[in-house]
Amino acid sequence: MVLVVEDERAIAGFVAEVVADAGYLPMVAANGNEALKQAREQWPDLVLTDLMMPHLDGAGLVRALRLEATARGVSMPPVVLMTTASPPNAQAAGADAFLRKPFHLTELEALLRCYLG
Repeated sequence: MVLVVEDERAIAGFVAEVVADAGYLPMVAANGNEALKQAREQWPDLVLTDLMMPHLDGAGLVRALRLEATARGVSMPPVVLMTTASPPNAQAAGADAFLRKPFHLTELEALLRCYLG
């Protein structure tokens, strides 16, 4: 399961469609709080999240997921930040990788293959 966290509906829909076309199950959340709730119900294999969102941003979501993983005794899923921020900011947020917006379909597909096989 790939958790797609994006407050812009058009981007969330596009990313979810690419995930589904690649053969993975997408779950979509509009912000970090929704994403954390969904992750607690079904632990994701990968998280694709926007950095700047209302209610809980991408960096806050990463921190919350790390705490949840520790509490559950499970591995932290890889996190890819979808952001306009520079790479050092994305890495400082605790992400494994980043996609600079706007990104190309091939970049997203490559990350899916990299993290999910």
